[in-house]
Amino acid sequence: MEFFSQIIDIFLHLDVHLNAWAAWMGVWLYVVIFVVVFCETGLVVTPFLPGDSLLFACGALATREGSAISLFVLIPVVFCAAVLGDFCNYEIGKWAGPKVFTREDSLFLNKNHLIKAHNFYEKYGGKTIILARFIPIIRTFAPFVAGIGKMTYIHFASYNVIGALLWVCLFVGGGYFFADLPVVQHHFHYVIAAIIVISVLPAMYEFIAARRRS
Repeated sequence: MEFFSQIIDIFLHLDVHLNAWAAWMGVWLYVVIFVVVFCETGLVVTPFLPGDSLLFACGALATREGSAISLFVLIPVVFCAAVLGDFCNYEIGKWAGPKVFTREDSLFLNKNHLIKAHNFYEKYGGKTIILARFIPIIRTFAPFVAGIGKMTYIHFASYNVIGALLWVCLFVGGGYFFADLPVVQHHFHYVIAAIIVISVLPAMYEFIAARRRS
C-alpha cells in the first residue's frame, strides 16, 4: 500500500521530484526521460508509465531559472523517444502480434486493451496513430496493432512522426508556456491530476459504452 501511495505522489508532484532528480542526475535525467517515453510508447507491457503528465512537467520545469532541463534538448529527446518507441512497437506487432492476438490468455498483455486498440484502429484507420498519441493505453497499443495489421511502412512512418511532433509540442509547449501562470504554480498537482483525468476520459467513455452495449 505504501508503494502505491509513493507512486501516486510521484505522479501528482512530478515537478518536485523532477527538480530533485535533475539536481542529482544532471544530464542523465534526459536518459531517464527518454527511457520512460520510449517504454510507454514502445512496449505493450508498460502502458501505465506517465506520458502526458511527464511531458507537461518537464516543459514547466524548463522555464525555471537555473533548471537542469533545457527546452532545446528536451524536445528532440522526447520526440526521438516517441518516434522510436512507436517504430519498435510496430515491429514487435509485425513479428509477434498475430500469435499473441489469437491466444485466449497472455501473461504480459491485457487482451481487452488489445481488442480496444484494434477496434479503434478499425474505426479510424491510419489516423489512429496520430489520435492515439493523446489517449493513454491506446497510445501504447495502437502501433502494436498497426504492426499486426501490416500497415504500410511508409504510411505508418508518416503518421508516427506527425503524431509524435504534435504530442510533444502540445504537452511540452503547454508546460513551458503555462508554467508561469499563478494557478499552475500554486496548484501544480491539481493540474497534473487534471491532465491524467482528461487523458483517460475517452478510454473511460469507451469502457462505459461497451458495458452498456453488452
